[in-house]
Amino acid sequence: MSGSALAVLITLGPLLVAGGFVLGRRTAPHGRTSDVGTPVEHATFETLHTASLAAPPLRAGLTEESARKAARRLRSLLGTDALCLTDRERVLAWDGTGDHHGARVMERIGALLESGRGTAFADACDDLDCPQRWAVAAPLTVDHRVLGTLVAYAPRESAVLARAVGEVARWVSVQLELAELDRSRTRLIEAEIRALRAQISPHFLFNSLAAIASFVRTDPARARELLLEFADFTRYSFRSHGDFTTLADELHSIDQYLALVRARFGERLSVTLQIAPEVLPVAMPFLCLQPLVENAVKHGLEGADATASRITISALDAGAEAEVVIEDDGVGMEPDRLRRILRGEGGASTGIGLLNVDERLRQVYGDAYGLVIETGVGAGMKITVRVPKYRAGVHGS
Repeated sequence: MSGSALAVLITLGPLLVAGGFVLGRRTAPHGRTSDVGTPVEHATFETLHTASLAAPPLRAGLTEESARKAARRLRSLLGTDALCLTDRERVLAWDGTGDHHGARVMERIGALLESGRGTAFADACDDLDCPQRWAVAAPLTVDHRVLGTLVAYAPRESAVLARAVGEVARWVSVQLELAELDRSRTRLIEAEIRALRAQISPHFLFNSLAAIASFVRTDPARARELLLEFADFTRYSFRSHGDFTTLADELHSIDQYLALVRARFGERLSVTLQIAPEVLPVAMPFLCLQPLVENAVKHGLEGADATASRITISALDAGAEAEVVIEDDGVGMEPDRLRRILRGEGGASTGIGLLNVDERLRQVYGDAYGLVIETGVGAGMKITVRVPKYRAGVHGS
């Protein structure tokens, strides 16, 4: 493999994986297809194509399965007779001839795992027909931690192969680092959802059950209906799959929540809904709206002097976006206090729902999609949520 091809691999490989390029042929004028022109161009495109095939398994991290799927592509990329991938304890995958060498690989790379520096070593065996006589190993690192190694075998020493192994190992390390970032993002989202679930007030749950119990003797049918609403609401709120949901499912959960609130407050709570059917399938982060409605109820009904509250919820088509507005006529909030909450300075529990939802929207869609909140002391609160109708990687479940 030429040095120029390797340079293109390191620079453009991840972009090709993300963009899904089809390599090996190009379009000539007037729509005709032709073979890649020069041998150098052909070798470069073949290198990039092979790298794009090796990357997806590695994005799952360094496991036995991902190593097995990637090893053949990586060996083809290096043009060597045999290749193995290891973690810090064992050989994960061997591709090519001479797999009996795998029994002593870990002994040969012990120093590399500690130092993080590549190494080459003679590795002749008693089998005179075995072509593998020399090997070069390079570390696979993430955040300065050596996770494992890439080891390539050859019949003789080769400075070109030694350099190529180092370059490919660095490229593999980039894929593993992206996998680690994916896992970190998933853990963060799960932690945020756990925080939102913890925010569902135990007092709300107890009060809902008490309200249901109050109807058992006087209106058994209403009690059964509310009990089903309570079961569906808790089942949705504590579900264990999917980072995203649909606007329809989120609004359905809110309707169940409000039914339970009405059972407690009766006519003191008035809710107006304005929903455009065309936005119901739009995907959005799970438990994104319910904390905002709970905030509206709290500000509207649970103040010391609150006698009645009106909440308006609208979900409208705004071109390329869906716009959800939740508005209450409650006690409102001092704007400086709101700004402190959205900076994470509101205390351990104050405003955790607002902060959590705002951060999640920004993480998924970008800073332009954070919460827009209008409020003032005694002026109620109006919260606007905008989400793109279509976003790659965002799917309701």
